[in-house]
Amino acid sequence: MDGALALAVPTKKGQHLQVKNYNGSDIIWKSYDVNGDEWFKSKISLFDFSAVETTDEEKSKYLKKLLKSAVRINSEFLSKWKGFKVESRLEFPKEWGLGSSSTLTHLVAEWADIHPIELHFQVSDGSGYDVACAGAESALLYRVTDESVAYEPVSFDPSFSQSLYFIYLNEKTSSDDAIRYYFKKAKGRKQFCKDITAITEKMFDASSLAAFAKLMEEHEDLVAKTLDLEKVKDRLFGDYWGSIKSLGAWGGDFVLATSDKSATETSQYFKDKGYDTCIPYAEMIG
Repeated sequence: MDGALALAVPTKKGQHLQVKNYNGSDIIWKSYDVNGDEWFKSKISLFDFSAVETTDEEKSKYLKKLLKSAVRINSEFLSKWKGFKVESRLEFPKEWGLGSSSTLTHLVAEWADIHPIELHFQVSDGSGYDVACAGAESALLYRVTDESVAYEPVSFDPSFSQSLYFIYLNEKTSSDDAIRYYFKKAKGRKQFCKDITAITEKMFDASSLAAFAKLMEEHEDLVAKTLDLEKVKDRLFGDYWGSIKSLGAWGGDFVLATSDKSATETSQYFKDKGYDTCIPYAEMIG
């Protein structure tokens, strides 16, 4: 969000959107979870995109904002006043915080024939790296500044990937809250971004697990110091043998862990701590 270079790696699992015409004058929107169960439904007016009927007012307000912004960018989008039946389907548990909003932004942008990043900045204060990932087929080096957004596909296939794991922390963190916290608490932001960029460049080029783990720890130390936060390893996993790095909104959703022990032993450690979701790198990353 402040100009630091980021290494972003898209996940295998995402979200699908199916749009069909129907003989009506509204959008009938249904959302299904990873098990195929409906978790959200709304009847949306094509006049102002407000919810005529809904099972969740907050979700409907976000959809209204998303659709209105898409029309603002492309005035031809939804201009025919024809009804639509829309179904979205997640490939991961919605509580994971793995990109339900960012993938939806990308899908609506595809439907509206507009650039996903342009739509993102109409509806969110985040950096947009996750929206870029939603349409990516490889890892990205991503940078956003006040003047521009730049990202390029890169090859990132670490030889030590079998020693990397993603652990879900059983809680979904608000990205918006984390962004506000960052701008309120971050000290020396210009130097902080330079230091983060240097770590990103080294992580991208790391050739061994030991080097990668050291950089993970440097990143955690720097973020903790700058934002006055307790490191997630110190808070939850003080006796863990490997390195642990926060992902997402600093301390919520998932963490990345290194391990030189077997997958079974690694997974058992986190289960014993109450964290049942331990996903090997190859299962998470495409």
